[in-house]
Amino acid sequence: MFIQTEETPNPATMKFVPGREVLGQGTLDIVSSKEAAQSPLAERLFGIDGVRGVFLGADFITVTKAEDRTWPSLKPAILTAIMDHFTSGKPMVTGSAPTQTASPADEGEIVAKIRDLLDHKIRPAVAQDGGDITFQRFEDGVVYLTLKGACSGCPSASLTLKAGVESLLRHYIPEVREVRQVR
Repeated sequence: MFIQTEETPNPATMKFVPGREVLGQGTLDIVSSKEAAQSPLAERLFGIDGVRGVFLGADFITVTKAEDRTWPSLKPAILTAIMDHFTSGKPMVTGSAPTQTASPADEGEIVAKIRDLLDHKIRPAVAQDGGDITFQRFEDGVVYLTLKGACSGCPSASLTLKAGVESLLRHYIPEVREVRQVR
């Protein structure tokens, strides 16, 4: 098995691409070893000293490291853990698989447009960097979003939100005045 590694805009997070499906649909953001119990792979990764976060995407895994650790010291153990997991035959997630946030049937036209732009234009680009972006709400012209994976805590996150996401949403949806991050 060959696992590609890719740097992300967040120097504390690296993207691992195993060349096969990880979750298929949805994402799972695991930010503590307590939460890792829902994924045998995340448990294995959190067993590595220096791993501080695991994000599972459709076909990739991002791992966030502790500040005092280096990628050259962590990468071999992470690659081994990922390979061992895939060869073990264990499921990626125990219990029910993560799901995308469903759109309420009664949401307004503006929110439907925001979700559509996020799903078709923005989320695929953010996934390229090893992360995800999810819609939380729209109130008084402000779109509230959550960044996950490599995008969470990234030094360029505010630039991504303001110059990228906000510009795109404002271009297509005049009612959008601003985008804010919800942690």
